[in-house]
Amino acid sequence: MGEQISVDQAEFVMLGMPDVNGSLRGKALRPEAFQSALRHGTAMTDLLLGLDPVDTPISDYERFGIRSGAADLILHPDPSTLHPLEWRPGWMVCVGTPRWPDGRPCELASREVLRRALDGLSSLGFEAVAAIEYEVRVRDGHGQFASSGISYSLAELGGVEQLVTRLRPALSALGVELTAVHTEAAPGLLELNLAARPALQAADDAAFTKLAMKEVAASLGMQATFLAKTAQGEEGSSGHVHLSCWREGENAFATDEAAMRSAIAGVLDHLPAASLLLNPTINSYKRLVPGYFAPTNASWGPDNRSCAVRAIRPGRAEMCRIECRRPGA
Repeated sequence: MGEQISVDQAEFVMLGMPDVNGSLRGKALRPEAFQSALRHGTAMTDLLLGLDPVDTPISDYERFGIRSGAADLILHPDPSTLHPLEWRPGWMVCVGTPRWPDGRPCELASREVLRRALDGLSSLGFEAVAAIEYEVRVRDGHGQFASSGISYSLAELGGVEQLVTRLRPALSALGVELTAVHTEAAPGLLELNLAARPALQAADDAAFTKLAMKEVAASLGMQATFLAKTAQGEEGSSGHVHLSCWREGENAFATDEAAMRSAIAGVLDHLPAASLLLNPTINSYKRLVPGYFAPTNASWGPDNRSCAVRAIRPGRAEMCRIECRRPGA
């Protein structure tokens, strides 16, 4: 990890909010401006709630975005998410909580949708713990894929050795624990396994991982893309979510099979509507075709990677969980 710096010593602090695609959008603030944002928030635009991945405004929304004039959205830093950027000395990053100009919480922002769901789960006596698996496609400095497409190949990790070696401390500085890396069954496809965290932190970790992976790769002259489907006839890039529910310090999925089955039933029941968030683009839907371990229906099975929800009950209680395999990266 690089030398720790304070906000006052920083060149810039990047203050952002995750969009529906998991990318951080915001501004780079000078230290004085960031300190002001801590007290009063800073103005962004509600257009951030209605942009597609290539920045085209989505014109279907009437209350916010391009059709209503792209009014202000006030972003308030969450100091618990403030971290240094190890690959960009002197810079820091922080996730913010958006509010409407009248002070009301912005209930439409993806991080706030998650927060509201977690509050509902808490009212039932549970805490959600989650871990994210991201698949990312990597090209080297010559534009060639960094691996041939052999899954779980130890030999082919050599093509991404420098990238992974640089990525680990970059993520560590962001508070993200990278637990494992392996090749996947498509050219250049690499899977990143992140450690389990309380669900909101796990979501922040996912956004930080996308940022770090792209920027660290670029600093090495490489390219990393989380595009869900790069080419027909090849594996796509997923963003699997591993989830467990804890109660009074114990994993309820290990001690209460009914709780686990209820969770599976709830995920499957809401999966069609949730796909608006899990697969928010046309490209993400292109990943959902038979034959590539991407679920095409609302199904579940014990330790079955072809299903939308995989139920995992190993011998260790803390590892009992479900895996939602619907999301694209």
